[in-house]
Amino acid sequence: MSDLSPLLAFALTALVIEITPGPNMTYLAALSLSRGMRTGFAAVAGIALGLMTYGVIAAFGLAAAIDHSPWLYGLLRWGGVAYLLWLAWDAWSGKEDASPGRTVGADARPWPAFRRGLITNLLNPKAAMFYVAVLPEFVRADAGSVVRQTLMLSVIYVAIATLIHAAIVTLAGSLQSTIDVANNRNVVRGLFALALVAIAVWFAFTTGQSG
Repeated sequence: MSDLSPLLAFALTALVIEITPGPNMTYLAALSLSRGMRTGFAAVAGIALGLMTYGVIAAFGLAAAIDHSPWLYGLLRWGGVAYLLWLAWDAWSGKEDASPGRTVGADARPWPAFRRGLITNLLNPKAAMFYVAVLPEFVRADAGSVVRQTLMLSVIYVAIATLIHAAIVTLAGSLQSTIDVANNRNVVRGLFALALVAIAVWFAFTTGQSG
């Protein structure tokens, strides 16, 4: 039980962090509403891989290097902002959803959504900061290998995040059929683009290092 309590405390901490509204929630909800659940779940898989990648990086101490390198942190930060803005432009200027006779999700391929979810999280320095500022608090010196503990906690965190993200996709995707009308596609695409711009602005402000 003594070994289980820290894991439960970490799981609760991860749950609280993940249910706090953030860019992944907004992106997945807008994507699933616009393109359907299949595309949304592909993005969830990409986000999960991105989060787990940082978990592996943290296990070998490299996440701390990102935190202590203003140049590397800034590169990730502004690269993420630029990528989100590019996604917004891509969503705004896309013409395929406006084609007559097509459903919103008909041409939504999972691979691009997976790739975008992965890249967005790899370019998010705050993902790395979770493994620097939060996760180490639950690593115990008397509990064996730090690498093993970090990887185990990372798996727990990614699993919780993925379950929450999947729930968001399921909820938003269930509403997708209500906007699957030709006259609504341009509106939905525009709202998706605006959501991405809002995420980019949020990302730029909240990832600034205070010192």
